[in-house]
Amino acid sequence: MNNVTEFILLGLTQDPELQKLLFAVCLITYLVTLTSNTFISITIFVSPALGCPMYFFLSYLSLTDALFSTSIAPKMIVDLACEKRTISFNGCMAQVFIEHVFAAAEIILLIAMAFDRYVAICKPLHYTTIMSRPVCSFLVGAAGVLGVIHGLIQVMFIAELPFCGPNIIDHFMCDVIPLLKLACTDTHALGPLISANSGAQCSITFLMLLASYVNILYSLRNHSSEGRRKALSTCASHITVVILFFVPCSYLYLRPMVSFPTDKAVTLFCTLVTPMLNPLIYTLRNEEMKRAMKKLWGPIIKIDDK
Repeated sequence: MNNVTEFILLGLTQDPELQKLLFAVCLITYLVTLTSNTFISITIFVSPALGCPMYFFLSYLSLTDALFSTSIAPKMIVDLACEKRTISFNGCMAQVFIEHVFAAAEIILLIAMAFDRYVAICKPLHYTTIMSRPVCSFLVGAAGVLGVIHGLIQVMFIAELPFCGPNIIDHFMCDVIPLLKLACTDTHALGPLISANSGAQCSITFLMLLASYVNILYSLRNHSSEGRRKALSTCASHITVVILFFVPCSYLYLRPMVSFPTDKAVTLFCTLVTPMLNPLIYTLRNEEMKRAMKKLWGPIIKIDDK
């Protein structure tokens, strides 16, 4: 039986002065995240020079980062400015669904980007055949479909649980771990299932990606020094993004279903910092991307050609 119609979110902190500071910092960070990822997506979509599969995947990765951050950050930022922080039961389930859809979609996109780099470096003669536009479109579509399936599984685990009170979530968002603590039933058997659906997915994918990049780096021994330099620069960006995404993800979900004091900070990092850093990591050392942005946006964005 479910007697709970809404949940109370305790938020990031109960300190009024710290709330004001966090409101400003989080708002600025979210706006930078949204703006930078949107600029990158639009630039790639409309620039003929950025038509290769690597940029095709990057455009959807940036879009996914923006949507993932939007599924959590606006509500959190508004709550920092309000005394009453509540979310309806249906709104809570919707947030769980949407955040896990885009998180899972990002995992598939990162796998696709790693595969793209593997083919480009290890099988260059077959690159255009293997990484054709239909294949790339299929991989992006698969990211969306698998993301929805993952989100539905998470919601199915939680929505069927009985909630009869209390309804206070010691977090700034709805997620499976804090919700499990409020269920009026034994959730010890459910915890490992959720861990397998999220934590194992993160850790196994992370290990697979690291193994693929080790293979890529090993194959570079046969390339010229210029080819190695260019490939290493691209792979370094990918590896950095993979680490920023999967290490916090594994920390949050690959463990017993209990809460720790650091969970809010790690989740905040995943929600705002990682989506903000991703576009910077991919563009700061990418001359093609900087030239395309300079040509498209002109005086709006000042990018040094050096």
